[in-house]
Amino acid sequence: MRLASVVVGGRESAARVESGCYHLLPYRDVGELLRRPEWRTLAGAEGETARADEVRLLPVVPRPDKIVCLGRNYAEHVAETGNDLPEHPVLFSKFRASLTGPYDDVPMPRASDRLDWEAEVAVVIGVGGRDIPEAEALSHVAGYTVSNDLSVRDWQSRSRQWLAGKAWDGLTPLGPHLVTDDELPPGAAGLEISCEVDGVVMQQAGTDKMIFDVPTVIAEISTFTLLEPGDVILTGTPSGVGNAREPKIFLSPGQVVVTRVEKIGETRNRIVD
Repeated sequence: MRLASVVVGGRESAARVESGCYHLLPYRDVGELLRRPEWRTLAGAEGETARADEVRLLPVVPRPDKIVCLGRNYAEHVAETGNDLPEHPVLFSKFRASLTGPYDDVPMPRASDRLDWEAEVAVVIGVGGRDIPEAEALSHVAGYTVSNDLSVRDWQSRSRQWLAGKAWDGLTPLGPHLVTDDELPPGAAGLEISCEVDGVVMQQAGTDKMIFDVPTVIAEISTFTLLEPGDVILTGTPSGVGNAREPKIFLSPGQVVVTRVEKIGETRNRIVD
C-alpha cells in the first residue's frame, strides 16, 4: 500500500495511492491516520478520489512528533569523511519545520553557500513503544519513504553538535509516498539509493551497506524515548557527498536534486534563492 499527505481543493488530506489516483481519507494527513490502531483497515476505505494533477504532495508525515536521524551509518561515507567507524548509532534530531514536500522548491540558506546533499531512506513508525527489542522492532514500522538530509556544512562544523547544520527550515524533502512495510524487504534492506544533481549521479549504494540496520536503530532510540506513530527516522547517507570531494562541490540556486530509493520512489527539488 502507498499512502500520501496531500492538499486538494484547499484542504489537507491523507490519501491512498492506487493507479495514479489519490483516494482521499477522512484524516488530515498520514500521521493522523497512523495514530489509529486500525490504520491499515481504515486506509483501504473508498471515498472521494483526485487525479495526480489535482493534488500537491506534502511531506508524507507533515507533523511528526519526533524526527531522529543517523549520521555515519555507511562505512564508505565514514571513510570519505575521515572518521572512525562508530561503536553506537550516531544520532541527532530535526524539527518538523525542517520538512518540505517531495517536489517543493528548497530555499538556499542566506547565511551560507555550502549546501550539500545526503540521500536517505526514512522509516515511519506505525506502532509506538519503549524499550523495543530488536527482534520485535520491524513490527513497529508502518513503512518507508525517501528523504534528503540537505546539510549546511559550515554551520554543521561550528561545533561538535550538528544541529545548526541539519535542522534548517525547509531543507528536508520527505516523500513522495509512504510504502508500507509489507511491500518491501524487511528493514528495507538491499534497496538501491541514489542522488543526482542536474542529472549527474553523486551517490549510489545499497541499503544493505548500513552499519546499523533498522531493527538496531529502533531498539537504540526506543531505549531513551517513546517512539510514537508517525515518528520519522532517517537512516543515514552513503558516500558521495559534496563536502568530501576534492575539490568540494556545493549546491547553488537553479540546480535540481533528485533522490531515489528503489521500489519506493523519488523526491525532486529545485534549489532557489
